[in-house]
Parts: sequence; structure tokens; C-alpha cells
Amino acid sequence: MKKTSFPIRKIIKRDGSIAKYDRNRIEKAILKATTSVGKPNSKLARSITAEVEAALLHTYGAKSMPSVEDIQDVVENNLMQNRKTRIARNYIIYRHRRAMERAARLQSFEARDFIPYKLIYETLLWNMDHGCDSVQALNKLIEKKQFPDLVRATDRRYSEEVGSAASMILEGSKKTRIVIVSGPSSSGKTTTTIKVGEKLKKAGMRLRMINIDHYFFDLEMHPKDQFGDYDYEIPEALDLKLINQHLVQLLAGKTVRTPHYDFKTGKRRMDVHELKLAKNEILLIDSLHGLYKKMTQSVPDECKFRLYIETLGQMRSEDGTFVRWSDNRLLRRMIRDKDHRNLQPMQTLSHWHYVRSSELKNIIPYIGSADCVVNSALPYELPVLKPRLFRFFPGAIKKYTNDPHRLDAHIRAKRVYELLKSIKTVRDNSPIPSDSLLREFIGGSRYRY
Repeated sequence: MKKTSFPIRKIIKRDGSIAKYDRNRIEKAILKATTSVGKPNSKLARSITAEVEAALLHTYGAKSMPSVEDIQDVVENNLMQNRKTRIARNYIIYRHRRAMERAARLQSFEARDFIPYKLIYETLLWNMDHGCDSVQALNKLIEKKQFPDLVRATDRRYSEEVGSAASMILEGSKKTRIVIVSGPSSSGKTTTTIKVGEKLKKAGMRLRMINIDHYFFDLEMHPKDQFGDYDYEIPEALDLKLINQHLVQLLAGKTVRTPHYDFKTGKRRMDVHELKLAKNEILLIDSLHGLYKKMTQSVPDECKFRLYIETLGQMRSEDGTFVRWSDNRLLRRMIRDKDHRNLQPMQTLSHWHYVRSSELKNIIPYIGSADCVVNSALPYELPVLKPRLFRFFPGAIKKYTNDPHRLDAHIRAKRVYELLKSIKTVRDNSPIPSDSLLREFIGGSRYRY
């Protein structure tokens, strides 16, 4: 009988590039994991690989393009489901070691997504110096009543990075007309944009802000999956043509009327907000896809300053693996969506695969074009976010356990649940100042969002 080819043909690599799907890479990694616990087991490696392929089809569909990260998560989950605990553990170790080799040449820190190694290493050293490089260390710090000290130190570090970015903008201010603050979902772009603006104004610069979120097409115009969930995470979910048209007009000194998008209704109204940019003013843009070339292709590169922000956390969980930057941001977004976008936490959880897929294809490949990078990870935030979200994860795990179409949500829920379970809770938010970036998500900010 002729063997049919696997219908998923392409995958997304860690650098955002597209590669041909190769089942042999999965089988080889599993075989190495079996070898590490004794005798190599080719039959088991083939069997698990076949189950992984079936799970990928159920979860992502035949026409999908899963990421390397997605595939490895499914392999790990499948090994655990088959009670191959020791093999799973060694697969995780193998996976982590390969990541370290790729990114840091065996340094004991995690680097990814085109972020400069030096910045990641400095982040790890900062965490070590401040007793928050692991969940265990963070818990001890909380026990010793040193949580307020960590808040002050963390916010001071973040403020200094924002100040450095503002200084870079000022150095090139004669040519710069547009400052773009870009980064993945819930990285803290809005607060960072406001804070950069404060520092520039203090230096005597005049600014205007444009809200790119208002350029979303109506929700019903986006692709919809079998569950009724819309994919509005891609750059094309925005009216890129109108954005470029308005940017050209603004730089020419003309008045434009931007749209208004209502996230609760999913509808856009045209010609609502009047905006004009004087010759001595700089336009601030806060946008998920600010580095995406087509978004600002009408503006010469020398007129743009591009700031990229990401939660560059370097904290190890109890099992020694690093807390994922995307998991950190997921928690932030679950709160934001619930409070401001009429979405429940479980909806955000099940939607997150759209977020991560778009990041890999439409954000990460352009990080190299950024003029500077700011770290928005707050080592003190997980103990604060835990009491707001922890209760949702057991229900999510139970709900998605036997749903092959929601395997990604099940894996993610289990991982985040185990992380939060190991972290001590902080319910007193009084040490967190009103201008903290975290206030963008938990409320109580002095800024208007």
C-alpha cells in the first residue's frame, strides 16, 4: 500500500522563517530521549511520532503551519500521556540543551527571537543580584518581606531603560518624525509609549499620538475558525493602506480624521478623531506590528525611530526551565481582555495560538530592524497576577483534556498552572506605584489607556 504524505507541509521556525515539515526530526529527538534512559527504541520513537502527527492534525488542521515550539509541546505532552515519564524528562532536557546551544553557546541563560545575547545575559545577572532568578528565590524574597524592595528596584531598572531609549531618540531628533513602540501582545507597549513621551516632552519636544488599534477592520471581516474564534492578530487585520495614507498626509502637515474601533462590539467607525502634525512635532505610534515593513512603508526609514519591547524574563521554574516570555504575556492579556475587551480568560487562553503564530511570522523576523530594545519583564508580577487568574486554570485543564482540537490550550494551561502553583501569592498591591507598567494590566494606573 502506498503511504500517504503528511498533509502539514510547512512549519514556522524560531526565527520566524518557514521550513519544510520533516517528521524525521521529531523521531530523531524522541529516539535520543529513549537512548538516554537505556536502550534506543526505534519502534517507540516511530509510534510516538505518528501519535504526535495525529494530534497536530486534530489541533491545528491540515492546512495549518504549526511552529517548532508547538510541535515540541505536543511531543512532550504525548510522552507524559503515555506514561513515558523518564523519556519525557530527558526529552525536555534535550530540548532545553539544544535551545541553550543555539542561543547562548552553552551559557546558562535563555535567548531567543533575535534579542541580543548581551541584553539577555545582563537580565539574568540583574535577576541573580536581586534574588529573583528562580521561583524558589522569589518565594524566599517574599517570605523575608522584601517584595516592596524588588518592586522599587525593578521599576527603577525599567525606567532607566526607557530613559536610555528617549536619549537615543533625542540624539537623532533632527531627522526623526515618527517614533514607533512595537512588541508582542501585552508586552507593555502603551505604558512604554507614554513614558517615552513624558521624557521627550521634558526635553522640550512636542508630540502627537496616533492609536493604530482604531485601524482594525470590523471583526466579522477576519478569518474565523470552527469554534467561532476570529484571527485578528495578523498585520492584515489592520487597514494598512489607510494607515500609510494618513502617515503621508500627517508628515505633509495635513489634517486627517482617523477611525474609531470599539473592541467590545468589534465595529469600526470612520472619520472620528481629528489629528494634525506640526513641523516641529513627532508622531508616537504604539503598535503590535510597528516593525512590520508594510505598516509604515510610505515613510522613509531615516524618519523613523523603532523601539522594541518584550518581557525578557530570566527566571527558572521549579523544574529548572525558564519561564516562557509568552506565558508571562498571556497572563497579562487574560486580565486585560477580561476587563476591557469583553473576553473571558478561557477565551484568551484558547485564542493564544493565533497570537503566538502571528508573532513568529510577523513580528520576530523584523526585530533586527529595531533601533533599541527595552525589557518589560517585571520579576515581581507573577505573585500579583496569581490571585487574579489561578482559579481559571484547573477548569481549563479539565475542559480541554479530552478535546483533540484544543490540545494547545490544554498544554498551555497545564504549564502555567504548574508555574503559578509553585509561586507564593501577593495580594497587597500597595507597594506597586500608580505609574508602574503592571498597572496597565491590573488597574490603578495614573495613566489613561
